[in-house]
Amino acid sequence: MFHVKQPDGAIRTRLDAFRDLLLTWNARINLIAPADVAQVEQRHIADSLQLLPLLPEAGPMGDLGSGGGLPALVLAAAEPDREWHLVESDRRKCAFLIEAARVMDLPAIRIHATRIEDAALPPLSGLTARALAPLAKLLPHAARLLAPGGIAIFPKGRNAEAELTEAIRDWTMTIERHPSRTDPTAAILRLSEIRRAAP
Repeated sequence: MFHVKQPDGAIRTRLDAFRDLLLTWNARINLIAPADVAQVEQRHIADSLQLLPLLPEAGPMGDLGSGGGLPALVLAAAEPDREWHLVESDRRKCAFLIEAARVMDLPAIRIHATRIEDAALPPLSGLTARALAPLAKLLPHAARLLAPGGIAIFPKGRNAEAELTEAIRDWTMTIERHPSRTDPTAAILRLSEIRRAAP
């Protein structure tokens, strides 16, 4: 089990700015589901922030299908000097990400307005993706983008074990499972040493 301390004043200020901007833009470009607006703090901000203790200690991070900046901008609020590469193909969502990084004063954020398979990123020490795709579809991207020793952190819902069962047919990896602190049916997968399985 891991512990997440409460955000300090500067982090809370950045998170509040992010939340307010997210809700303002959401009326126009649907960054989060309408049903989640009333519980954005728990459903999205706290859910993203719980990944913080699982990140590698140093090095550039990547986030795939960044959409509304979850979890990347929430995590960057806590570590504002860490370089993050956010990959998002929707130009309107990229505009939101750029504005959010500006409002939150996060100069180390890099936005890549492209498809994931076309993204040219530096070797990453860590990678996140939230509510993007099944694990079997995420692992090829992780294997390509992570530096040696890199870590992939994927929050997953109630189908986490089924996704793992499917993925290990074609992949080998070291698997850590962490319970979600915000959803008792969810899990967080922390994966390392990701490689194609031998034929």
